[in-house]
Amino acid sequence: MISHSIQNKKPPSAGLAAECLQSLRRRDFVAGAAFIDGRWIVSERRDVVVDPATGEEIADVSHCSAADMSLAITAAERSFPAWRELLPARRGAILRSWASLMLEHSEELAILVTSEQGKPLAEARHEIAYAAGFLEWFAAEGERAYGETIPSHKLGSLLQVRMQPIGVAAAITPWNFPVAMIARKAGAAVAAGCPIIVKPAPETPLSALAIARLAEEAGVPAGVFQVLVGNPVELSTPLLRDTRVRALSFTGSTQVGRLLLEEAADTVKKVSLELGGHAPFLIFEDVDLEKAVKGAMTAKFGTSGQDCLAANRIYVQRSIYGAFVEALAAAMAQLKVGHGLEPGTTIGPMTKLSVVEKCRMQIDDAVKKGARVLSTYPDADLGPNFVSPTLLSGVTEDMLIAREETFGPVAAVLPFDSEEEVIARANANEMGLAGYIYTDSLRRALRLSERIECGMVGINTASFTGPPIPFGGWKQSGLGREGSRHGMEEYMELKYVCFGDLAA
Repeated sequence: MISHSIQNKKPPSAGLAAECLQSLRRRDFVAGAAFIDGRWIVSERRDVVVDPATGEEIADVSHCSAADMSLAITAAERSFPAWRELLPARRGAILRSWASLMLEHSEELAILVTSEQGKPLAEARHEIAYAAGFLEWFAAEGERAYGETIPSHKLGSLLQVRMQPIGVAAAITPWNFPVAMIARKAGAAVAAGCPIIVKPAPETPLSALAIARLAEEAGVPAGVFQVLVGNPVELSTPLLRDTRVRALSFTGSTQVGRLLLEEAADTVKKVSLELGGHAPFLIFEDVDLEKAVKGAMTAKFGTSGQDCLAANRIYVQRSIYGAFVEALAAAMAQLKVGHGLEPGTTIGPMTKLSVVEKCRMQIDDAVKKGARVLSTYPDADLGPNFVSPTLLSGVTEDMLIAREETFGPVAAVLPFDSEEEVIARANANEMGLAGYIYTDSLRRALRLSERIECGMVGINTASFTGPPIPFGGWKQSGLGREGSRHGMEEYMELKYVCFGDLAA
């Protein structure tokens, strides 16, 4: 058994998140009021926000009701005519101002994200910049919502296709990227001319409400961008049943996505879903081992493994399998586990205890079925929400971790022999969000990028997302796309217009 001592076994600092929040220059970022129709609403009922690293209460926010959501829908509907008529360049200017304010307050926003979500501060800073990039991208893309002219099949007629905003939109966003996922959805909707109502995850409301304050300061009109926090079922029900809400965008689990899609069917909403992943990471014997290890570390341990793009099944060609496992274990030994606000932390707590329980269940199942555990230490050293970075070798397809998304810092490594074998194994799953291929053969890269069944493929890279790309998956990993021009189309309708009797 390979044994490596992972850094930092001391318990995370008590009170650190609360102290950092108290020192924020923008104290209104933690005021906890809901943002409805351009007004900050303080309710008597409050939802508590906790630091996942310590379990300590760090803030509370207004708990919104179904009635509050109905008010928000009415406000959005009222704001729609004026917002859709605003010139795209003017909408873009407001989006750019919003992005600039986010960057101006990036350190405070990053502290909010780390305090409520748990990710290392360096990653939270990156998320803020990433999020602002979507607002900037869609600010420009809104001016390029081109239609088309169709060569007519009717004498004396002119045929046009126009792109028009769909109407009131809703976004239900996750806790793993609490700012970026809002910006990716809201940037597209607002640029398209649609008002949008955001229901953030109950675990991470502070950052959502903070960027709502910046939206207000940027000049986003009342009703165009609103944020409500509360019980997910209670707040989602009006969004799903109200016919005034014409588009719904959701990022989260496949299980919840199915339920939302079923509920949205009654009012035939336009639904975009970014759901679970189970990404295969294919490493061939011709690739540089150091490059493959570096890529696997990035793809597996970003956001402490709580990422739908995370490498869940690392397939390594048998001739280099042993060397890769040894090198990956050594690289994992350099990870520093702790509070996300502590300097140098690379692995923070899991945001939810259910993620911890799933990780441990998968590890126990793998061990019972013959896998070997490498590079780990007891989770109890840090607290209940921590999962030690764990490497499992000798993983087989019958193990839970090879069949289900992990969403934590547990790396499963599986050997393979041939290209045909590994592509069949990689595709033998109903998830199809992302895949990674590491090879120095151009022919192989081209072949496999065609054959792998997923919406996004990284060839010799673990970093491929951003505003210009169409983010989304195949099969049960979702519907539609986010980012790119395709992302804005999720908030627009095609209108065909035929001008007849034009003959002189």
